[in-house]
Amino acid sequence: MRGNLQHNSGSHRMANRDFYERLSGGLGWFSIALGVAEVAAPSRVAALIGVRDEIKTRKVLRTYGLREIASGVGILSEPRPARWVWGRVGGDLLDLASLTSARHTHKTRAVVATAAVLGVTALDVMCAQQLSEDGGKHSSRRRKIVSSITVNRPPDEVYRFWTDLERLPSFMKHLESVQRTGPQTSHWKAKGPFGTTVEWDAEIVYDEPNRTIAWRSLEGSDIHNAGRVTFKEAPNGRGTIVTVELSFEPPGGPLTAHVAKLLRAVPKLQIHDDLRAFKQIMEVGEIVHSDASIFPGMHPAQPPERIPAQVH
Repeated sequence: MRGNLQHNSGSHRMANRDFYERLSGGLGWFSIALGVAEVAAPSRVAALIGVRDEIKTRKVLRTYGLREIASGVGILSEPRPARWVWGRVGGDLLDLASLTSARHTHKTRAVVATAAVLGVTALDVMCAQQLSEDGGKHSSRRRKIVSSITVNRPPDEVYRFWTDLERLPSFMKHLESVQRTGPQTSHWKAKGPFGTTVEWDAEIVYDEPNRTIAWRSLEGSDIHNAGRVTFKEAPNGRGTIVTVELSFEPPGGPLTAHVAKLLRAVPKLQIHDDLRAFKQIMEVGEIVHSDASIFPGMHPAQPPERIPAQVH
């Protein structure tokens, strides 16, 4: 019973965290869209919110638009964007003050605009508070990757293979080994940056057979990570949609974290390649290599068995 409660609690925390991360992303895109409108068409925005279209009003709206764009970019570019969301809260309060002090041309539109800003402010505050609380447990250097693939096998078969942890290195090239250390715990060893090796212990925090498995690293690990794999039946019986959600903190301190941020596409491509290899193992029984992947340098696509004699 205690194990089930722990798994349910871990799943709830992960779902809650994912919700607010998605919400912050939505707020980021909303900021950018609103900011572009305020910068590009301040007169239309003024008419929409029911305030007088004046030179001063247009200048203020353009300034607010630049602030919104900066906030949106900050939210979308930072893995833990609590401070940027709090910045949105400050901007919301400034917007409310401006709406109440501005000269109105359409009272009803002004009231509707004020109500809309109040609603967005409530969302911003709720999201900022949650991300701030979560920020104490997760580093600002943490990255998140989501990747999916469809495997032409039923969910129960795909789930069984994936949960046999010691088989994961067969298709995950960066893993050296995975060893079970208990019913819900395991020890992982992987290739690190610059030829190093990183190790960590992990525990399964949620396991719903044939549907979902989630894990997190334990204290003292070289690399802090958490993730979830879901197995969903594909439409028309076309197999299983496997979705991997992985968040991790790059090892090696601030310099490595900065490099990882600049090259954030590399881990995503790695996960994508791992999923393609997993698909091949499940469907073909082995990883299929092309000539391009096993022959270094320039080479013909299909090397001839013999060189034909030259005609003189």
